[in-house]
Amino acid sequence: MGYDVDRFVSSVNDGLLCCICRDVLEDPLQSPCEHAYCRSCIQGWLVHEQVCPEDRQSLLESQLKPLFRYMRNDLNNLRIRCLNRDNGCEFTTELENLARHESACEFGTLNCPNKNCPVVMERRELDIHLVSCEYTTKQCPKGCGLTILSSDHDSHNCVGELRTELELLRSEMICKLEDQRHESKLRLDSQRTHMVQKISGMQQNVDELRGQLSNLQHEVRLLNAMERKRRQDMERMELEKKELIELLQAIRLENETAKSTCRQCKRNERITSI
Repeated sequence: MGYDVDRFVSSVNDGLLCCICRDVLEDPLQSPCEHAYCRSCIQGWLVHEQVCPEDRQSLLESQLKPLFRYMRNDLNNLRIRCLNRDNGCEFTTELENLARHESACEFGTLNCPNKNCPVVMERRELDIHLVSCEYTTKQCPKGCGLTILSSDHDSHNCVGELRTELELLRSEMICKLEDQRHESKLRLDSQRTHMVQKISGMQQNVDELRGQLSNLQHEVRLLNAMERKRRQDMERMELEKKELIELLQAIRLENETAKSTCRQCKRNERITSI
């Protein structure tokens, strides 16, 4: 949401108004189509819509960019009244200085800084309130070192309070030890489970490797048997080859002998005829 238009000393140009809430721009961003919005307004819009609320063009948060410098300067130079005007603050300042003023404005409201104190007051009343605040604490002046409420000063019993404090510390230590023991047990159980799963996985891998090794050994035995058979077949084939060669040589020899004998016979027949 932006700044209420009524807080500004003079009229504000429409170009410096948020297109969604129609208040003066706060932490402004600008779309590619040059429409300006308060950061919180446009981010809330883009959660449900992905278009510019003015011209319905497609718009993503990543496309938003800072306001033009001249518009930023015009915005920062606008004079605005303090948010605490209704409480009596008449201060006016440029918009760029507003946060610094309001963080220290004497008319601004704040909670009492003392723990458990429900009082809400103006900043200028804080010092007066702290003087009488029943939740104001201080260190025990009797030497026990405990921090006590001012209202409990008279009834404060150092020994009793220290015993109570000791019991609280003992209880806290016991709780912490129990928590640590429980956490350690959970961590050990988790590690044990993880180790069991890891060992189981490794055992499964070993079993698979053993199965693969057994298959490989079987295949090697088959290959060795095939190799022996191949060698035996080769030796047999070599013997057969040798026998065939010897047979061929014998046949050739017989053939040559027969031819020689036939030629001799024909020669003899020729001589006899003469």
